[in-house]
Order: sequence, then structure tokens, then C-alpha cells
Amino acid sequence: MKKTFLYCIPFMFLLSCKKEKKNSPEITQTEKTDSLIATRIDSAKIPATIQYKGNFRDGFRWKDKTGEYIVITSETGIYRNENLPHEFDDSGDAEIFAHCYSLQNNQQVWKVYDYIKDCPVDIVAEFVKNTLSITDLDHNGIAEVWMMYKTVCHGDVSPSDMKIIMYEGNKKFAMRGESRIQYGINDNNEPMFEGGAFTFDKAFKEGPKVFREYAEKLWNKHIQN
Repeated sequence: MKKTFLYCIPFMFLLSCKKEKKNSPEITQTEKTDSLIATRIDSAKIPATIQYKGNFRDGFRWKDKTGEYIVITSETGIYRNENLPHEFDDSGDAEIFAHCYSLQNNQQVWKVYDYIKDCPVDIVAEFVKNTLSITDLDHNGIAEVWMMYKTVCHGDVSPSDMKIIMYEGNKKFAMRGESRIQYGINDNNEPMFEGGAFTFDKAFKEGPKVFREYAEKLWNKHIQN
């Protein structure tokens, strides 16, 4: 397999805050339990005081026993920021963001940021569709916020880096690995695959079993997307 590569810079840069047009239809998806009410939102439902970077991808608003919150995922898509140093003349950049805010005081609770930078070949940096979700799997009245995304810089057909990030309150849980691709058929006419492995971080390993079960189910559902 050809090695994927990625060039990092030692500092982050600011992007212009972008909001989608306000005439887009509202996306409705509501989750309710005894301690949680969560509703999927579109960009028109984001309070004017909340800013985010990149282009809106998905969002949820919820209320649990600790307060009321909003989470927004966004992506820049593939572009080239001329304010950044680039080794290659034809390379590109792409970034993804997730921002969680408390609606009581508009303060940021946590942020997820990942990227591909200075890539001269194919770039992927995107959230997996319909994987942003709000749960309360351990029934403690504190919402769990789930998201899944892929990043890769490669010039061949090879697996992408893939991550599931979950926050319960301000505690982060991470599951990291690779997507799975079919690269051929063996002598018995059976498909051959590459990638698909993952590891749980310490928080997942020491956390409730129901978190790991949900994460594995989500991973397996999207392993070849």
C-alpha cells in the first residue's frame, strides 16, 4: 500500500465565519428520554451569537440535566490558503470543525479540529453523513455527543484515517483506526479487504460498556463508506 502523507504547520489560522442561507428547510429529528431532549437543526436555527468556521454540515440542540447546548459540525472543503507555507505548487488544504456551546452563556464547551494540509494528491477531510447524534446511553442525565469523520492525503486507492469522537459533558472519548477497502478477489472468488482496524482510547476502555458497543456498531456501519 502506498503510504499516505500529510504536512502539518505549527500554528492554526482563522477562517472566515460562514453561515448558510437562511431559507433552507429545517431538518427535524428529535430524541427524547426521561432526562434528554435533542433536536437536529439546520443552519437557520443557529443563534446569531454563535459563530463557527467553514461550511455548515450538521447540528443538534439539546437539553439535559446540566443545561441547554448546541453542537455544530462544519467543513472547509478542499481549498488553498495562500497565507500558509506550501511545499508543493499544486497542493491543497481541508479542515473540519465541531463546536459545542452552552446556550445559557454562549460559551464554548469544547471543540474538535482536524485537517489535511499541503496535500498534492487526493484530499479527504469530511464528516461521515448522519453520524452526528445525541444519546444518553448510560442514563445519567448527561448527553453524549457522537461524530465520525475521515481524513486522508493519498494518490492511490487505500484506506482513510477514520475517527469516532464522543463527548459526555466535557470529557472526550476517541476511537481511531482506518476505513476498509476491497482491493481484490482471492483464488476462491472471495473479496479481499485492507484496513478496518481500530483502537479505543483510555476513556473508552475505562468507560461504560454501552459506549464501546455503540461505537463499534457505528464503526461497522460506516467502515466502507
